[in-house]
Amino acid sequence: MVYRSSNLFKSVRNFFIFLLLFVCNVAYAQKKGNSTNRQAQKTYELANESISYKFYDKALEQLKEAVKVDDKFIAAHQQMGDVYRKLGEHRNAIISYRKVIELDPEFLPLTYYGLGESELNTGEYSNALKHLEKYASYTLQESSKKLVEKLIADCRFSLAAIKNPVNFQPKNMGAGINTKEQEYLPVVTADEKVLIFTRQANRNEDFFKSTQTDSDWSAAEPLSDAINTKIYNEGAQCISPDGMYMFFTGCNRPDGLGRCDIYLSKREGKNWSAPFNIGGPVNTPGWESQPSLTADGRTLYFVSTRPGGHGGYDIWRSDLKDNGSWTVPVNLGPSINTAYDEQSPYIHPDGQTLYFSSNGWPGLGNKDLFISRRDPANNNWGKPQNLGYPINTFGEESGLTISSDGRTAFFASDQKGGFGGLDIYSFELPAILRPAKVTYVKGTIFDAETKKMLNAKIQIINLHTNQVVFDDLSDFETGEFLATMTIGKTFGLNVSRDGYLFYSQNFSLENHPDSKPFNIKVPLQKIKLGGMVVLNNIFFDTNKYSLLPESKVELQQLIQFLTSNPGISIEIGGHTDNVGDAKSNEVLSEKRAQTVYDYLVNNKIPPSRLSYKGYGETSPVDENSTETGRKNNRRTEFKITKN
Repeated sequence: MVYRSSNLFKSVRNFFIFLLLFVCNVAYAQKKGNSTNRQAQKTYELANESISYKFYDKALEQLKEAVKVDDKFIAAHQQMGDVYRKLGEHRNAIISYRKVIELDPEFLPLTYYGLGESELNTGEYSNALKHLEKYASYTLQESSKKLVEKLIADCRFSLAAIKNPVNFQPKNMGAGINTKEQEYLPVVTADEKVLIFTRQANRNEDFFKSTQTDSDWSAAEPLSDAINTKIYNEGAQCISPDGMYMFFTGCNRPDGLGRCDIYLSKREGKNWSAPFNIGGPVNTPGWESQPSLTADGRTLYFVSTRPGGHGGYDIWRSDLKDNGSWTVPVNLGPSINTAYDEQSPYIHPDGQTLYFSSNGWPGLGNKDLFISRRDPANNNWGKPQNLGYPINTFGEESGLTISSDGRTAFFASDQKGGFGGLDIYSFELPAILRPAKVTYVKGTIFDAETKKMLNAKIQIINLHTNQVVFDDLSDFETGEFLATMTIGKTFGLNVSRDGYLFYSQNFSLENHPDSKPFNIKVPLQKIKLGGMVVLNNIFFDTNKYSLLPESKVELQQLIQFLTSNPGISIEIGGHTDNVGDAKSNEVLSEKRAQTVYDYLVNNKIPPSRLSYKGYGETSPVDENSTETGRKNNRRTEFKITKN
């Protein structure tokens, strides 16, 4: 199973630890702790044989029989505790280990380790600390010393965390989503209108989706026959903020490079495309899973067991190249990864806040959820912070995702009062654990004349850095697009489609409420003689005509338009408001138009296709009585003069 396959490495590792302890215990018991009762001793030896064949249930029955015959059979009680702990039945293991200590406190130092670890895994932190410190008082090998030091640190952290609980009020997401089956790994679109999750039924994992209604969530339905299969398991997914792309984990598929690989599918109207393996260098003959995509679609975080890591499971990242391939993955390093396991990464749409699960950083037992923030100045990740108690417990917590506004968290849990097995819950994230504020920009693209919805290419540019932060296509049926943006920035928008003039706009989110989306309607005009486009992202300083650096992306868009339409000629027009002398305004507007003309010529656009003119203040498009109106009148535009 995709969701559980991450435990395979842990199970193998724990088995070897158990086997080592088993061999030590058997050898020690031959010298001390044997029973004088022949029947009990023989049954105990048969149990050891069963353990060697991994027949643990049978071994437990034999060990129970041995201690029934001889209740003071110390070695049998010890072995029973080890088997229970191997099976994850920690409460039963505690009973057996405590019996050993009752009979002989110095029978075996490892009894204190097994007891302490079992108590840690059941939330008995004070007792666990006492018994692990007792084990640490013995002479230990260096590897054992490091392991027990880690568990002691977990106990101390847990005791402090319980004294300082965080606000946590999980809410079951209801019968539309949860059933008696297992539901887990929820992901939600940026507008929180669609939830996609994994459901396991009859040992098969598939994707389901639910849509938010006015009052609740709709009854979940299978995501798509193009993705879900009856043969393979699909799970551990992430979805782009606009709901258009989904990366997920597929295991043991014919086109796989390893045991589990990362796949990609694109939404096409109401359905999804057939998924494809994204290939190397992300996927290897090893194990790759649990992808998480940044909001701009340029960076993929995922979990892998490939060589070069710090422990069993590590978090890695790979960047998308301009040609559509992925860079060689880079390990996130010791700021995130430990000698143990880090999994379930979720990179928030702010691009700088990472949530993940780990059993390597100090926690309350098993795996806990953590947050790390990246410093934008040096791109280094900060020290992970445990999300705290009772979000984290002695059980395993993983698979957390966060809404784009940073207020709501989604996760899976088997809490009492649910519908059965794992259910999906939501809760309000404490303010201290929230990411940077973002909102989403939602737009619709349509033909300006016919009003028909259009599929078009959208680019959104951060005008402070000149970086493209969103580059995608609108939905070919609805013309819609959705992008998450960081609050406090100013952005440029360019929309283009073959046969149409491109669209240029800019918008500011500097004072935008984080609870409200920014909505844009984009009418595209067909290319025709006299058609005009305002270049809203061409910028000059006041009363100057040198292009500012943030104009470059818009100019490259214009160059691309002219290159793709070699039969078109244009006139570049400069315009001003009515502030100042009319003649000076005319001169300034013409010099600005000439600056754009020169830029195009210097970038190999033939001068024969270009002309320019300064209109000064003679062609206003708005009132000059307000600052907004004057801003609209100060513009650069182009007009089709030949088609």
